[in-house]
Amino acid sequence: MCELHLTLQERGNSFMDNVAKQTVISNNIWFDTCCRGRIVRVPTSPLIRVEGTEVVIPCSVSEYDGPTEQNFEWEFWKENKYVRIVSTWDTTFTSEEYQKRVDSKEIKLRRNTNDAVELVIKNTQPADKGEYKCTTPSTDATVQGNYYATVDLKVIADGLKVNRCNTQSSASLRLSEGVSFELCCSASTQTSEHTHLHVTWQVKSGPSWREVLSLTHEGKFHSSPEYGERYHSGDVRFDAATDDTYWLSVSQAMPVDEGAYRCLVSEWVKGTDGLWQKIQEKSVETASVVIQQTALDVVLITNNASVTERDSLDLTCNITTDRSGIFQAEVTWYFSESGSGTFSDAQVLLSWDRDSVVSDSAFVSLSRTDGNSYRLLVHDVDVENSGFYFCQATIWVPLHNRSWHKVVETTSAPVNVVVTSLDPDYQVLLNASKAPKFSDDPTELECRIMNAQNTEEGNIRFTVSWYYRLYIRSDDVVTDELLGSMDADWMLLVGDRSRQRAENGEIIFSKQAVDTFSLRIQWTSETDRGEYYCVISAWIRHRNNSWVKSKDVPSALVSIFWATQDYKLTVEAVKLKSFFVAGHTFEMTCKVSSKNIKTPRYSVLITAEKPLTDQSNPNGTTRIISLNQDSVVRLEDWKDQARVDGVVLEKVQENEFRYRMYQTQISDAGLYRCVVTAWSPGGGGMWREAVNGLSNPIQIAFQNSGPVFNVSVHSDNLTIYQGELADLLCIITSEGVPLEPEDMSFDVSWFAVRSFALDREPVFLASLDRTGIVTQARRNGSSELSLERISPLEFRLRVHSSEDHDFGNHYCSVTPWVHSPTGVWQQEPEIKSKPIFLSVKMDVLNAFKYPLLIGTGLATLIGLLSCLIGYCSSHWCCKKEVQETRRERRRLMSMEMD
Repeated sequence: MCELHLTLQERGNSFMDNVAKQTVISNNIWFDTCCRGRIVRVPTSPLIRVEGTEVVIPCSVSEYDGPTEQNFEWEFWKENKYVRIVSTWDTTFTSEEYQKRVDSKEIKLRRNTNDAVELVIKNTQPADKGEYKCTTPSTDATVQGNYYATVDLKVIADGLKVNRCNTQSSASLRLSEGVSFELCCSASTQTSEHTHLHVTWQVKSGPSWREVLSLTHEGKFHSSPEYGERYHSGDVRFDAATDDTYWLSVSQAMPVDEGAYRCLVSEWVKGTDGLWQKIQEKSVETASVVIQQTALDVVLITNNASVTERDSLDLTCNITTDRSGIFQAEVTWYFSESGSGTFSDAQVLLSWDRDSVVSDSAFVSLSRTDGNSYRLLVHDVDVENSGFYFCQATIWVPLHNRSWHKVVETTSAPVNVVVTSLDPDYQVLLNASKAPKFSDDPTELECRIMNAQNTEEGNIRFTVSWYYRLYIRSDDVVTDELLGSMDADWMLLVGDRSRQRAENGEIIFSKQAVDTFSLRIQWTSETDRGEYYCVISAWIRHRNNSWVKSKDVPSALVSIFWATQDYKLTVEAVKLKSFFVAGHTFEMTCKVSSKNIKTPRYSVLITAEKPLTDQSNPNGTTRIISLNQDSVVRLEDWKDQARVDGVVLEKVQENEFRYRMYQTQISDAGLYRCVVTAWSPGGGGMWREAVNGLSNPIQIAFQNSGPVFNVSVHSDNLTIYQGELADLLCIITSEGVPLEPEDMSFDVSWFAVRSFALDREPVFLASLDRTGIVTQARRNGSSELSLERISPLEFRLRVHSSEDHDFGNHYCSVTPWVHSPTGVWQQEPEIKSKPIFLSVKMDVLNAFKYPLLIGTGLATLIGLLSCLIGYCSSHWCCKKEVQETRRERRRLMSMEMD
């Protein structure tokens, strides 16, 4: 550790002051490089400043102990001693000769941070030239480093002169846009030091000055970003002459160049550290420049604001400007459907650029009739050309780098052009050339165009649309249904009502002549009765060969109707056997009679309405078997796979059908009906539906004289721990007629609801059918299930290695099967037990035994390791260091005071 104890007397002893002055500089350098301690820093000597300017000398301290805020004292070397100037903590520190300047704030101390201050001397005089010392009183526990630093201030005379050139005619310039101008200032300096000048041209058009161009003290030209492009193109130049004059030259003056101009000159000197320092700055305002912007007037002239379709539209755009010199005009024509005059919805028609190049267009032409007139001619106009037209003119001027600059741009007022269309005039006549008198007779309608005018061939095209309206004698509002229509290319578009029949050829749309369209229905049905009309659409061809609909003309209504009688259908169901028991065959016949139906055929559907207690079909009605009009039989909703061939539907006679159900079960009880649909032959060999009928119900009921079964669930232990075995018993009891075990069999299924309340869907666990086949659901956990029959009426479900997700309400569902005296197995209604709640708990001791043992072992091991590390650290690594008593804010004592 390096220490230096200073006991020199700072004031009163001139000999000691000289010694300190000669030795401190070398000691400071040695302290900075060799010792770690307090460091006081001031700028490198000498500091060169100009007489009459403000001097700011910074002083900072680092690597110190004690409070973060340090105090500073400044002194000046005069007549072989240091004269006290100012202090940050001692108000009586200032000597008498500096007291007046300190009180008037001509000399002051300005604190920047806790460890840095600045000595500020306003209006520097030659007498201020000399050496200044910055001292920091000690707050360290030991004296280390340097506690003061010195800097030399050199004051030179003001030799900088900045003036406006006498060659400049006026201080106020009023110029037109595009005109060139020059500004001049002179700057020179005569000092004892080697200084450089930094000259900057600035302009002020608002609250602040903006830089244009500058010549730096290092001899480099610099432009502001705003004038960078014009400087590189040569339109803005900075010229320095040999007679200490500096010129600003501006070509092609713009509105941005308007404002007051000044020449700002700063003087720079290079310090001993190789860095440049600005020592003073002066400026002079050279001129005030006013730029008159280029005027541009754009007027649109038209000879025909209203034109007729197929004629030409003639518009002229006249431009006038006060611009002189070389320039080019650019004209662009716009079209807009609205009169806002904005470009958001405007469409560019044609443009004439500054190189006299015209954009191409097939129906629009642009020409220049004279120096200031541009003519727009739109050929063969149509209705789409109606709207607002306006033109936009732009003045461009060339720059030195062969680029172009936009000077001014103006848009004319829009002109509203109305194009009168020549819509065709015609009438439409609809008549029925063939009207049906009976069903399946053909119908033909003709739609004809009459008294057509303004229908130039090749530019006008007619199409037709056919509509149907249901015939209603009342005042109810009805909607029209589209049968078919043609587009502009005569492509047929068929409506939903007639699409299928048109694809089958039953409805034909055709064009018989240029002015005649026809609709033919090959076989007219009762559903075709109603009112018909056609709509003739006129299409006009535009310049781009596209077709646009001009108008629609509808025809009068034509009624298609004939007298007919309503269809009648009667269905009667008859039960062939008045009494039968379960296991016998059920038979019934359906007899059909109809009126006003020509050569009918029938389709039959057998339905059953089960009791509400039957849970296999909660909706009530079941579709069993059907037979269509072509005698094709189909099973509908018959789900009993064991009796796939147990139901038969056959046609006995043309109007009689028989239904059989073999080996009836008790679950077959309900009301049975015949649903019959009558079909009549339609056109093209197709059958169409005429009318539907429903028979009377035939009931199947069984008298229950057999046993009545009940089911319950039991368990000896409803609360188990994880990993234990859970036993659940499903016990079946019977009442009434006793049966032998071989005459009974059961389908048993187990379910669980994973909640305390029965508010969730049951989950299937396992099942055992009457043949002894066990079915289990897939399980995600490690527990397993087993299901077995332990007696004729008891079934046991076991949960092995139970887990927490095996809890919940458990119940069993049983479907009994009874062997009837006829030798047939009868299925009884399904019965369910009441649920019981199984609770699975966790064995806390076994669950936490191993984690506790492992945790205790690890804690013991870590504690022993910590003790070992602490012992080693205290024995070999730590050393006690004794420090001296700390002294706060104490200054070094002189030897005399000591």
